[in-house]
Amino acid sequence: MKTLLACLLACLLAGNAFAQSTQPIDRIVAVVNDDVVLQSELDRATNNVLAQYSKQPNGQLPPADILRKQVLERLVMVRLQVAQASQQGIRVSDQEVDGAVGNVARQNGMTLDQLRANLAHDGIALADFRDSLRDEIAIQRLRQRYAQTSVSVSDAEVDAAMAAQANGTQYHLAHLLVALPENPTPEQIDTAQKKIEGIKSLLDRGEMDFATAAARYSDSQNALEGGDLGWRSSDEIPTAFANLIGNMQPGEVTSPIRGSSGFQLVKLVETRAASEAPAGAQMATQYQARHILVRVSDPASDAAAKAKIDTLRARIAGGADFVEVAKENSDDLLTKSTGGDLGWFNTDAYGPDFGSQVAALQDGEVSQPFKTQAGWHIVQRLGTRQVNATDENRRAQVRDTIGQRKLEESWARYLNEMRGEAYVDIRPVDGATTAPNGG
Repeated sequence: MKTLLACLLACLLAGNAFAQSTQPIDRIVAVVNDDVVLQSELDRATNNVLAQYSKQPNGQLPPADILRKQVLERLVMVRLQVAQASQQGIRVSDQEVDGAVGNVARQNGMTLDQLRANLAHDGIALADFRDSLRDEIAIQRLRQRYAQTSVSVSDAEVDAAMAAQANGTQYHLAHLLVALPENPTPEQIDTAQKKIEGIKSLLDRGEMDFATAAARYSDSQNALEGGDLGWRSSDEIPTAFANLIGNMQPGEVTSPIRGSSGFQLVKLVETRAASEAPAGAQMATQYQARHILVRVSDPASDAAAKAKIDTLRARIAGGADFVEVAKENSDDLLTKSTGGDLGWFNTDAYGPDFGSQVAALQDGEVSQPFKTQAGWHIVQRLGTRQVNATDENRRAQVRDTIGQRKLEESWARYLNEMRGEAYVDIRPVDGATTAPNGG
């Protein structure tokens, strides 16, 4: 939600000049499966970006036509992700939206009445504002659910990362992506390669800085942020260019690199020494457990999921082996093959609802079925231990960083597949339609 809130805040502070001007007749600018994007939505979103970057140096943003194309693509992706969230049974209540509105007001130092007044002054309907927040929350939950089933980090990876951080260097990176579709044709590969080489040539001649080139030409979701990837330690850098980065000087840009998503340029912005671990030991409790998950795909399937988890719980109570039941029936693809084994984890690792259920059990005890955002669970607690919280906090932070890096790569592929499979009909300003894509 951070990016959305930043855009909303910028719009509030800079004012919405567009909304105060004469509005054109609304029309459809894109058809996305069974949904549409309207001209007024594109105008508002474009103006929000302009407001957000109003204090940036001139030339940071791409030309108006390219900017609107990028913003429209973002709106298309929002539509697709919200639809996918709905298909998976993800719902955002009015109470949750109320809380998000309250958070926006507090973060901007406003009361709710002041926020409403600012929205009205800038021509932003409160209903549209709430819908944007609702969509953002739904997409966050979709991403979280995807991470739970598609991303895992081993203890060996954490150990290696901590060793690298103890003595290594951290790198501030930025990237520029020329995307390729899944299973690209030779012609598509050739076109993308020529484009990335042309961009690299512009950078080498000094005709454009990297951030501007990323904003204008990158197909990455962070294009308008100049392709900034933040700080990474060496183990957190994708292997495709990890060795290159270690031999570069700040300010250098790699030659084009072919990856799973397309061709990339990577810039080393700056380096710094890895930070030291904080001093002082504090003890904390960790749990070892295994679980069985039955997902809820939509509200109509909740009763069936509950009936299934009740049946599985009854089988285990009757003497069935938990591990075998998990292998046969769990919907958690990351742990299914190991009988639902979650290893050792902190209480809040899988959310407060899950953690409270595990904490209430005795070692060896199996819980009654309970529900979280992921679906219906049965959990068996296997053991507890006391650990150095300082070290474990560091491990948790490293694990989260590695997981986020893996998630970025996997999520980008997932979105690319989602986009490729969708029916999307972009309608240019002149009213003509382009050839739709999708299946």
